Amino acid sequence: MMEIKTILNPVDGSDHSIRSTEYAIKLAKLLDAEIILLHCHARFPIVLAEPYFQQAINEINKASEELVEPFITMLEQGEVKFDVRILEGTPGNIITDVSKIEKIDLIVMGSRGVTNFTGLFLGSVAHQVLHKSDCPVFIAKG
Repeated sequence: MMEIKTILNPVDGSDHSIRSTEYAIKLAKLLDAEIILLHCHARFPIVLAEPYFQQAINEINKASEELVEPFITMLEQGEVKFDVRILEGTPGNIITDVSKIEKIDLIVMGSRGVTNFTGLFLGSVAHQVLHKSDCPVFIAKG
């Protein structure tokens, strides 16, 4: 029997993300597992000179913190063990890297994200994760 102790829940602020966090909480309770909430933000601009560079970093960090806030509230109210990671980079790569580094047992994510062109998210991020991941991937639909 495979033990699931750590669930990775990548979120981007979309409704699909909210659904995936609801599922992650239910699963964490059933399995007595911990959730790692992950948000990937765009790369910091490298072409900006000081002080604009620091300003851009601050704005990106602030936006990321605001984005994860409602998810943190959900996790707190769900009374599950959780940790939060806010990382820079391409979600498809970051999600699979984190899952390997943190020895994740299950990834729970939305089928589509903020870029809601039909199927684009599943065509890109969720699709990449399904292909690259070493662990099972639970895709939460709408």
